[in-house]
Amino acid sequence: MFFSILWGRWSLTCSAILADMVRGIRPLVSGTTYAGALFAVLGAMASIPAAIVAMVAALAVVRSAAEPVQAAVALLIWAALLGVGGLARTSRRVLVGVSRRLLRLDLPDPVGANPGQTSESAFQVDGAPLPSVRLRGADRWRTPLWVLLHVALGWVLVSLGSLLVLAAIVLPACFLVGGVKLDWFDRTIQVSGGWQGLWTVLPAMLLLLLTAGLCAAVTAALRALAPRLLGPSAAERLALAAEREMVLAGRNRLAQELHDSIGHTLTAATIQAAVAGEVLAEDPVSARAAMRSIEETTRAALEDLDYVLGVLREENAATAPTRSLADLPELLDRLRHAGAVVEPELSGERELAQVPGTLSRAAYRILQEGLTNALRHGNGGLIRVRVLAAPDGLELSVANENAAAAPPVAGRAPSSGGFTSSGRGLAGLAERVRLLHGEFEAGPDGARGWRLAVRLPNRVSA
Repeated sequence: MFFSILWGRWSLTCSAILADMVRGIRPLVSGTTYAGALFAVLGAMASIPAAIVAMVAALAVVRSAAEPVQAAVALLIWAALLGVGGLARTSRRVLVGVSRRLLRLDLPDPVGANPGQTSESAFQVDGAPLPSVRLRGADRWRTPLWVLLHVALGWVLVSLGSLLVLAAIVLPACFLVGGVKLDWFDRTIQVSGGWQGLWTVLPAMLLLLLTAGLCAAVTAALRALAPRLLGPSAAERLALAAEREMVLAGRNRLAQELHDSIGHTLTAATIQAAVAGEVLAEDPVSARAAMRSIEETTRAALEDLDYVLGVLREENAATAPTRSLADLPELLDRLRHAGAVVEPELSGERELAQVPGTLSRAAYRILQEGLTNALRHGNGGLIRVRVLAAPDGLELSVANENAAAAPPVAGRAPSSGGFTSSGRGLAGLAERVRLLHGEFEAGPDGARGWRLAVRLPNRVSA
C-alpha cells in the first residue's frame, strides 16, 4: 500500500516535470517563434537607412566633439527619424498587416485605414459617414514607440544571435581542424583534434539552444507589445463599435426595403398570374393586361434588388429607387390588376406634393407593406386606403374586409409581427414609424377585418 502511494506520487511528479519540459520546448520548435524573429530582423534591417542619415547628420552637427558624444547625437537623431516615420498612418497600417501575418496576431485594421479612405472619413453607410477618429495625446505616440521597441529588439536579436551562432559554428570547426587556440575573456582555450576535442559539440548545441531561446524571447516580447501599441485605443474601439453599429443599421434598413418592395411585388405577381391563368381562355384581354402588370411590377422589383445587392457587395450601386406618395396611384393600379377591390381616399395632388421627401418615401413604404398584407390575407375583400396630408403631419390607414383569418392578438407596435407570414412585416413597420416619431396601431377591424393606422408628424426634412 505504501509503495503504491509512493509510486503514484512519483508518477504524478514525473508527469508534471515532463509537461513543463514540453511547454518549455514547444516555443523553440514553433514556426511562430521564427516568423517573429524574422519580423524583428526585418525591423532592424529597415532602420539601416535612417541610421546612415543619423550618422551623417551627427558628424555634420558635432564634428569636433568626442566620439561618445557623436554616437549619442547620432542615436538621438536615429530615434527621432524612426519616431517620425511611425507617426504616418500608412506606417501603422503596414505594421499591423505584417504583425498579423508574422506574429500570428488578430489585430483589427486601424480606423480610417480602408483603401481609398481619407483620415477624416470616407466610408459611408446609407449616405451617412462613419465617425472619424483623430488620435491625440499618448495615443499618437503608441506607434512610434512600437517602432523604436521593434527596432531595438531586432538589433538585440541580430547582434546577440549572430555572436551565438558564430560561436556555435567556430567550436566544431576548430575541432575538425585540430590544434587551434581560442582566446576567451583573457583565457586561452586549446581545442585538440580527435576524441579529445569532442567536448566542443556540447557547447555548440547549448549555444544553438540559447539562440532559439533568444528568438522565442524576442517573439514573445513583440507579441505582448503589439496589441498594446498597435491595437485599437479606447477612442478607436468606440469608433469601431460605432462603425459596426452603423453598418448593421444600414444593412437592416436595406433588408427592410427589400422586404417591403420584393414582398409586395411577389405577392401581387402571384395573384396576377393566378388571375391570368383563370381568365386566359374566357377573357384573353384581361389575361394580357394581367401579364403586362406582372412585367411592370417585376421590372420595378429588379431595380430594387439590383440596388440592394450592389450595396451589400460594397459595389458602386445604381441610384436607390426613390418611390414616394406620387407613385401611389401606380401601386393601386397594380393591385387592381391583381383582382383587388381598392377604395382610395386621398388628399389632393397639391397637398401630397407638399409632403417632405423623406416622409413621403416612408409613407409609400408603409402603405406598400399594408396593401401587400391586405392583398395576401384579405381573401378578395374590399381594401380601403386613406391618405390625409395635413400641415402638422400625415395620416395613413389601410383596412381590409372579409379577411380569411384575423390574428388573435393586436396592439400598438407589436414585436411578434402581426399577420404577415414571415413575422417581420408589422415589426418592421412599427420600427420605421418609431424612428419617424410617429404613432402606429394595427389590429382587428370588426368581425373579420383588419386595420393598419399610422400617423407621422411633419418633423423630418427631405
